[in-house]
Amino acid sequence: MRRRAFISLLGGAAIAWPLAARGQQGERMRRIGVLIGVAQDAQGEARLAAFRKGMQDLGWSEGRNIGFDIRFSEGDAERARAYAAEIVAAAPDAILANTTPVVAALQQQTRTIPIVFVQVLDPVSSGFVDSLAKPGGNITGFSSYDFGLGAKWLELLKDVAPGLTRVGVLRDPSIPGGSGLLGAMQAVASAFKVELVAIDVREAAAIERGVAAFAQGSDRGLIVAANPGAIVHANLIVALAARNRLPAVYPYRFFATRGGLISYGSDNLDEWRKAATYMDRILKGESPAVDARANRTGEAARPRRRGDRIAPVSAAARNVCFWHKADITVALRNVCFRG
Repeated sequence: MRRRAFISLLGGAAIAWPLAARGQQGERMRRIGVLIGVAQDAQGEARLAAFRKGMQDLGWSEGRNIGFDIRFSEGDAERARAYAAEIVAAAPDAILANTTPVVAALQQQTRTIPIVFVQVLDPVSSGFVDSLAKPGGNITGFSSYDFGLGAKWLELLKDVAPGLTRVGVLRDPSIPGGSGLLGAMQAVASAFKVELVAIDVREAAAIERGVAAFAQGSDRGLIVAANPGAIVHANLIVALAARNRLPAVYPYRFFATRGGLISYGSDNLDEWRKAATYMDRILKGESPAVDARANRTGEAARPRRRGDRIAPVSAAARNVCFWHKADITVALRNVCFRG
């Protein structure tokens, strides 16, 4: 029997494999290595809690039949490499990984221990899987975004600030998917009558210098792409946008709850809960490498081209959070307001 398990863009896209005969779970203690690429703050702990709860719901009780070896690399690539080596050396039954640099570090350490990733942009171009339909190795997981999302971010930004002519894109150039996302946005920028300016996201001081330099002018706004650095420095980025009076669109709801203007993206905690289902299947004997047929739903997973129709916000938005005083159409789902 084959299971088609590619989740839609706004709920997180999943790389899947067909159901195989399940082994007996038994009571043998299993060990899961967990390497999270963001900070060990409230948001990082919430992600971990969502995964743990998902595992518990599937019958895995911490201390009885499963244990977790957990590390947070906090957006530091060198730390991610060191932690990856430690986790692999401990020979866990499987590994849960978050962010592109973390998965890359783990891939360098092992080609045999199963790895389930969460929130990785374009795992194919990053070299983690052969294709979405056939992962082909020891790595599988969930990809939150496709490049077409950049056009939606541009649309939202122009909706709230129609006079914008320059848009700064905060991205990590070291992540292959980050360059692809910027390229896809460049392809539609002329349709929105804007010029895009890349702002590198690395350490805090560089982010502050980059945003301050970009803000020297009028009719400017920001788009914050999903990447480890942006998540680690979320509070700083939100504060810089406010300080420089830059309207900004963010990839996750927690940016908006911290004072950002708009967030548009997937429910990141739901992806962590879903990752537990993949981990459960691996622990019961399934392989992440075998053939699967991806079932794409929602928006097409390709860069938008000039002439493409972009669905209206009121019809397409899911998990959108507006954080200002204006009235928002009731057609939007999961909308929050600040008076």
